[in-house]
Amino acid sequence: MSWYVYIASCSDETLYTGITTNIKRREREHNTNNKLGARSLRSKRPIRIVYNELYKTQTEARKREVEIKSWKRKYKIRLITKIK
Repeated sequence: MSWYVYIASCSDETLYTGITTNIKRREREHNTNNKLGARSLRSKRPIRIVYNELYKTQTEARKREVEIKSWKRKYKIRLITKIK
C-alpha cells in the first residue's frame, strides 16, 4: 500500500500537514461535517490539498510528516511553490 504526505491550505491561510493512503478521500473527509477529518481543521474549512509526496510505507511517510511539521511556514511555502 502506498502512503502520501500532504500539505493542505486552509481557509484562514494556515497550512496543515498529514498522511493518508488516499488524497481525494482525505480532502473530502477534512471538508465534510463528520468525525473523520482532523478536529483542528473544522473551523478552517474549506481546505485544499496543495502538495503531496508518495512513500512505500507508513513509517517513511510518518517520518517525513514529522520533518515537515517541524518547519517554519516559509519553508513549507517554498516546498509547495517549488513543485508548481
